[in-house]
Amino acid sequence: MVLCPDCESDLDLDEGDLDEGDVVDCPECGAEFEVVSIGPLELTKIDGGEEGEDDDDHHEGDADDEDE
Repeated sequence: MVLCPDCESDLDLDEGDLDEGDVVDCPECGAEFEVVSIGPLELTKIDGGEEGEDDDDHHEGDADDEDE
């Protein structure tokens, strides 16, 4: 049994069918995880923060140094 690292609910995964790089999601909290290791099974959370990346782009474009 594999538990969600965020909400600890059962992810109901067949560990034999997983490969490194696969993406799984939790049906309870909606978090997405990438399989980084299958022996032992290790998951890492995938950030859904694309908005944060856009904010960084705006800061770079606002620099006055580019105009000079």
